[in-house]
Amino acid sequence: MNVTNRQINIGIVAGEISGDILGAGLMMSLQQYLPNVQFFGVAGPNMKIAGIETWYDMEELTIMGIMEIITELPKILKIRKQLIRRFLLLKPNVFIGIDAPDFNITLEKKLKDKGIYTIHYVSPTIWAWRKYRIFKIANATNNILTLLPFEKKIYEHFNVPCQFIGHTLADSIPLKPDKYAARRILGISNHSLCLALLPGSRNHEVKRLINDFINCVKILQRDYFPELEIIIPMAHEKLNKYFVNIHSKIKNIHILNNQSQLAMTAADATLLASGTATLECMLVKCPMVVAYRIHPITFLLIKKFIKTPWISLPNILAKRELVKEFIQNNCCPDNLVQALIPLLTNTKTQLILKNDFLKLHKTIKCNANKKAAIAVLQLIRSSLTLTKK
Repeated sequence: MNVTNRQINIGIVAGEISGDILGAGLMMSLQQYLPNVQFFGVAGPNMKIAGIETWYDMEELTIMGIMEIITELPKILKIRKQLIRRFLLLKPNVFIGIDAPDFNITLEKKLKDKGIYTIHYVSPTIWAWRKYRIFKIANATNNILTLLPFEKKIYEHFNVPCQFIGHTLADSIPLKPDKYAARRILGISNHSLCLALLPGSRNHEVKRLINDFINCVKILQRDYFPELEIIIPMAHEKLNKYFVNIHSKIKNIHILNNQSQLAMTAADATLLASGTATLECMLVKCPMVVAYRIHPITFLLIKKFIKTPWISLPNILAKRELVKEFIQNNCCPDNLVQALIPLLTNTKTQLILKNDFLKLHKTIKCNANKKAAIAVLQLIRSSLTLTKK
C-alpha cells in the first residue's frame, strides 16, 4: 500500500538523551518517505528540532535507580496515564517507544490492546537482568529494534519479532575520527596531553561522581602530568552548579556546552560515567576508564540479579574487558588514577584499544536510521490495511 501521500500520525516517547538522538534520526529518515507525517509525544532537544509536537519534556522521565524512582513515582504514573489518554484519543498509525522500558512497555501494552501498532526501539538489557521481561515485551509490541547484534538471537529464541539495525552513532561517526581537527576547534595544541571528563548527564550521576573525578585530576596534575589539559563537556546548563568553583581546584580546564563527541575526539583518554557516552567514546576511538555510583540501597537490591560482569557498552559488545570499570566503592581517585596513567602514556596500549574499538564500530555500522524507518513504514502499512478492512 502506498503511504507517501497520506496524512500519517506517529506517537513517540523518548526517555533518555540517547533516545532523543535515536528519535531525531528516525524522524528525519521517516520524513524522507512521508512528506505528510506528524509526530507528537515526549521528546528532547534533538527531536524538537526535527519537528515533533512536544507534550512533555524528556527530562521529566530521565530517572535511574530504585530509590530515585520511588520519590518520583506519582509524577511519572500521572504522566503515563495522561499520555495513554491522549494517544488513544488521537489514535496514531504507529507508536514508537524509545528506550525507557519500565515506562514505555506498559504504555505500549495499553495502546496495543486498543489496536494501535507499537514498536519498541532499543532492547531492554534482558541479557543482563530480568530476562523474564521478554514475555511482557512480546505482548506489548509488534516489533523490537535492537542496537546490539547478539540481542536478536535472544528474541528469535522466543519467537519474538525483532530486527537488528545497529546504532545511528556508528553511522554518523567516521571510522577514523580526526583528533587534530578536534583540537584545532578547541584551541588545544597537538603536543598537549589531554583528558576528557564526562561525569554524566543526570544531576544525581554528576553529584555522586564529580568529587572522585576532580580528586583524580588533582592527583594526576600534581604527581604525574603537571600540564595535563582537562576538557569537560557539560550535558546541559542545569549541571553548571557542580562546576562553579572548579577552576580553583584543578587547572588547564576547557568547559564546553555539550559537545561531548568533540571533547572525546580531541582527548588522549576519557574518564566517564557508564552509559551511552561509553559507546560514543568507543566510536571516536578514545581510550577510557568507566565509573559509576548509584544509591547504596539500589545497589544492594539489584546486584544479585545482574547477570553480566560488565556495565559499559564496549565491554558488553566485546564480551570481555576492554576498558576498566569502577563501580560504587571501587570508584575512588586512586583507582581511577592508576587506570588512567597507562592510557595517557603507553602508546602500545592506546593502539591496541583503538584497533579493538574499530572492529566493534564496524559491527554496529548498519545504516540504522534507514532500517528503523523501513520497519516503522511496514507497521504503518499494516495499520492502514487493517483500518481499510
